Amino acid sequence: MTRKLAAILVADVVGYSRLAGADEDRILARLRTLRSDLVDPTIAVHNGRVVKRTGDGSLIEFRSVVDAVRCAIEVQTAMVERNIGVSPEHRIEFRVGIHLGDVVEENDGDLMGDGVNIAARLEGVAKPGAICLSEDAYRQVKARLDLAVTDLGKIELKNIAEPMQVYSLQIGTPQPSPARQVQPAIKMPSVPAAPDKPSIAVLAFNNMSGDAEQEYFSDGISEDIITDLSKLSELHVIARNSSFVYKNVTASVPEMAKALGVRYVLEGSVRKAGNRVRVTAQLIDASNGGHIWASRFDRDLTDIFAVQDELTQEIVAALRLNLTHGDQDRLAQGRALNVDAYELLLRGREQASAHTRTGNMAARSLAADALAIDPQYAAAQALISFTHVLDYVNAWSTDPEGSLRIGMDLAQQAVEMAEEQPNGRFALGMACMWNRELDRARAEVQQGLALSPNSADLLILLAHIQIFSGDPAGALETLDASMRLDPHHPEILFQFRADAHVSLGEYEQAIVAIEQRLQQNSQSETAYALLASCYGHLGRPEESRQAWEKALRINPDFSVERRRRILPFRNPEDFNRRVEGLRKAGLTTADLGPC
Repeated sequence: MTRKLAAILVADVVGYSRLAGADEDRILARLRTLRSDLVDPTIAVHNGRVVKRTGDGSLIEFRSVVDAVRCAIEVQTAMVERNIGVSPEHRIEFRVGIHLGDVVEENDGDLMGDGVNIAARLEGVAKPGAICLSEDAYRQVKARLDLAVTDLGKIELKNIAEPMQVYSLQIGTPQPSPARQVQPAIKMPSVPAAPDKPSIAVLAFNNMSGDAEQEYFSDGISEDIITDLSKLSELHVIARNSSFVYKNVTASVPEMAKALGVRYVLEGSVRKAGNRVRVTAQLIDASNGGHIWASRFDRDLTDIFAVQDELTQEIVAALRLNLTHGDQDRLAQGRALNVDAYELLLRGREQASAHTRTGNMAARSLAADALAIDPQYAAAQALISFTHVLDYVNAWSTDPEGSLRIGMDLAQQAVEMAEEQPNGRFALGMACMWNRELDRARAEVQQGLALSPNSADLLILLAHIQIFSGDPAGALETLDASMRLDPHHPEILFQFRADAHVSLGEYEQAIVAIEQRLQQNSQSETAYALLASCYGHLGRPEESRQAWEKALRINPDFSVERRRRILPFRNPEDFNRRVEGLRKAGLTTADLGPC
């Protein structure tokens, strides 16, 4: 036996006996999926070791409390997302306790002692979705992580001699967010609401399978319909990001249509059971509430691609669109050849949307499995490329430059597999941008937009390329066009608007955009770093230093010099302008992070 100091995390499932009593096989299957897709990869990323599992509980050892808390936050945050739309009685929620203390490690690797017992008792007093920290654990992280913590005071823990100071970090209770209100979350710029053409929003299809784990499938069907319709130049199609805002929200079709600036709304449902699938859909004219068209498709699962084709064609017919031959041809292209590969890609897209290191790893693995089944599946190849480029951008791999090279090669292969597919053009455009091939990146994105004129993602990427190319005014125009397609756009768009304004020397406007981003994401170190530069340029040094300190609290490894190396500005002076603002605030080279 060996004594040592260790960070111990204990977690269990809230109300496991009740959940298992209702349907033990199903709850065990859901737990296995959670562990393989979320929990275990997150533990591995944060250097944890699973000591043992006892039914619904886990005992995990970490080399530092910071790692333990970051792991717990990532898992609990992901569980909030997974539980959206799941009725309370069917939700899987975790309680977590974390303590730094003395433990005894036995020869078989098991841990015992007060350190383990205290962590277990802390887990017992945590609320569903919460993380409880001992005072020893909290002391290690309070200066390293920007946490909203509640001091619970001294609590008597079962079989622990002295009352202990306990701190609670509540992650698992989702708060109402502006992105889920009926009206758009932000004030739109003064641009036309929509062009003079038919406009449509495809809502997230309801999952009628009776299994929350099948949500990815109904979401994927909806997203693919949006992707198909986005290829049509005669139609104005709202992006998935905005139409999915109304998932699980009680609002009338006219309210949703008004908020999104469209006339037509498509809603529907998907029921998947075994090798059978039922898809229902109805097209509604929001101007009068009338049903223009409705249909139901009962098919074998292997016919799901035919269902999507027929559904899209019926929408086109109902809207009386006059398609060009090019539009007709594009509608029929890009389908997977194998349903199993398609399902794996849908799961991969869901994981990638989390924008986390573990989600990125899971997305790559799932897309690789899809590609193994269907070696010519260009969408899977494009997704794998995207994950490697994200590894470069976020320094998630041990060899970031190698990750970018791999991403470039795979994106080129994706385009060669299916030149007519916009997702390959997106992947190659993004890889070229980060590889400082800005003209090539712009060309790839423009080809993608020719294939998919309604792609808000391609427009945002084009704006990013314009910022790095020295055309910030053009970037603002492109971002306005993207916002028309995606009124509830992702908060990163505010960062791009701020970047464009900084390049134009418009620091007050940049601050407004950054503050809008921080309202939706208070954990963005890049937002705070740019905010610090803007305050420096405006002669507000104290506010600049405060913003910079917040950036470093979120990411202690944030480095201006690494940003200089990876941000592909064509004109170095565009980046120097950002550093100059920090210098004006009195920040020194030592303050600006490691090289």
